[in-house]
Amino acid sequence: MTPPPLTADDPRLADRHLLALAADVTAEEVEVLALSRFAGVRWEAPVPDVAPRGRAARDPMAGVGVLRLSRHSTAAGPFALAAEAVSRLGLPPDTATGFLVVSPRERGEPPYPGGDRDGLGRAFPTAMPIRDEERVLRWTVDAARRLAGSVRVAGRDGGTVLVPDPGAAVDLTVWSGVWLEPPTALAVVHRAAPWARLAMEPAPWQGPATGPTRTPSAAAPVAAVPATPAPRLGERVRRRLHDRADAYDAAALAAPDELTGYGIEIDLGVDGLVVVEVGGDDVLPLVLRGLPWTQQGAALYRVRWEPADVEELEREVPTQAHRASRDRVQPVVTAVAAALHDVVGGEVADAAEFLVDPGDLGGGPDAA
Repeated sequence: MTPPPLTADDPRLADRHLLALAADVTAEEVEVLALSRFAGVRWEAPVPDVAPRGRAARDPMAGVGVLRLSRHSTAAGPFALAAEAVSRLGLPPDTATGFLVVSPRERGEPPYPGGDRDGLGRAFPTAMPIRDEERVLRWTVDAARRLAGSVRVAGRDGGTVLVPDPGAAVDLTVWSGVWLEPPTALAVVHRAAPWARLAMEPAPWQGPATGPTRTPSAAAPVAAVPATPAPRLGERVRRRLHDRADAYDAAALAAPDELTGYGIEIDLGVDGLVVVEVGGDDVLPLVLRGLPWTQQGAALYRVRWEPADVEELEREVPTQAHRASRDRVQPVVTAVAAALHDVVGGEVADAAEFLVDPGDLGGGPDAA
């Protein structure tokens, strides 16, 4: 069925965000991404199988589905975007369809200085979205990145077009019910990166430096605080407290060491590091909750890239050198995630908590 058209002059574009997509993206793909981030997603008006006729065809919402995202927000579509509308709206030339995203207008403070990878600071220079509008807009941008689309942010002065870079989604996480001890995990990672090493050294103290106590200057006097005498304990109470402390210490020393997390580092020279962070978590992505093997939490194997210049990760348009480095690193990340998934099973998710088909990783020892 041909979707109903959406023109550049449609008044709904003044207060609705537009998720703009290529012709081969289906409504079902948008629904799957919504299910990853919002509870209770449902089609309130499913996409019709045939084109509406007669009076129904004159309804501006006829022929599109309405996907409920949250109590106050929906995504309606798909609409057809002709080449003339795409050009006038400033969208990428391969755009063919779109979803109108409705959310409440909720604004807070101006954007913080610094990185703006999603471009929302550019789109909202005086007051950033908060609460439901922020959640919905960030999902819309993440969905556009995953589906190689774009977002036109609502605005009566013409709106702002965001084209998130699909290549920026480098990191992957393997969620599983299987815990690997450090030597085993290292052996698995070695299949993709033989030069990987365990990173389990204790971190140096990063607190205030110790040294001689400085004498307060006369310009900054320190007020005297009267000491409160501690209550005196009887001998019996003191002995009982010491016995309890001794019993607790003895039990702790007798118990085996319980490892709750560790890391593996893959040094890529000028391209930075790929870090595998291994741990456990009982706060899981929405899409994983309710599965039989996640009832008590799950083990996570987060494969994360640390480039030489970490600030580049938060740029909306990174430098060519960063993009070239990212292209070289991506096969290492996917190969490591694929090797881990081959052993521990479970699910693979990207940085936006969208599931990734392990068959699409193209992993294996030779991928790196």
